[in-house]
Amino acid sequence: MQSLVIVAHGSHLNPDSSAPTYDHADTIREAGAFEAVHTGFWKEEPHLREVLRTVESDEVYVVPLFVSEGYFTEQVIPRELRLEGWDVDRWDSDGLSADQATLTATDTGQTVHYCGPVGTHEAMTDVVVRRAETVTDDPDVGEGFGLAVVGHGTERNENSAKAIEYHADRVRETGRFDEVKALYMDEEPEVDDVTDHFTATDVVVVPLFIADGFHTQEDIPEDMGLTDDYRTGYDVPTTVDGHRIWYAGAVGTEPLLADVVLERAADAGADVGDAVETVRRETRVAAGHP
Repeated sequence: MQSLVIVAHGSHLNPDSSAPTYDHADTIREAGAFEAVHTGFWKEEPHLREVLRTVESDEVYVVPLFVSEGYFTEQVIPRELRLEGWDVDRWDSDGLSADQATLTATDTGQTVHYCGPVGTHEAMTDVVVRRAETVTDDPDVGEGFGLAVVGHGTERNENSAKAIEYHADRVRETGRFDEVKALYMDEEPEVDDVTDHFTATDVVVVPLFIADGFHTQEDIPEDMGLTDDYRTGYDVPTTVDGHRIWYAGAVGTEPLLADVVLERAADAGADVGDAVETVRRETRVAAGHP
């Protein structure tokens, strides 16, 4: 028996924060790849400290629904799951290449395959592109368009920017979009000046955040000039300084992210059968794309 646990931050203040986690868990559950699919949170119930006790399987794959490697993936989650012998060196990562470590949960005795975060997996690049397709309602979007991949940016965690640059670079290498830029909220180049960074008239903006919240629903729309007050809403697209801005919202709300969770688990040795292909196909149809 193998089970999957998707772990996320959650929030006491934003009830919608956990919605993507539950949605992706439901999608994977329906694909039938695991005996059971569970969710655990740092700021909600079931709590990280208790979640393994709700899992009957002796073998568990744990996938963090986080954008980058850092404090939560390297310290908080392993500590709360009580993973014996954990050390970040087990990932042998450069900040982007965390894969998996097989450990034992000290209080339950379960074998835990602890995976790297979804945000640094190469399949996340496909989710960024799918997000652009979804917001424009165009499965072939790219020619004549610019794409901005937006992150928080912080001096406290250099890996935060690495994930943004990584996916921007990968999309750029495909040549699909006329221009691709990595922009940030709290460091240069800033998303506030999004129109200064593109010559393309149409620009899709995709925030590399797991859930929609204060930053994606309030800060970024106002910073980009889509609206003076997020509470009044804005059009998609909205014209700013002669550019049409197609604001996509958090990438983590895109249904295809369930595929990245599956691929993380598969990379760690989980037998997922044809679940990856099923999820990719069904999420594309759900988005209205043949």
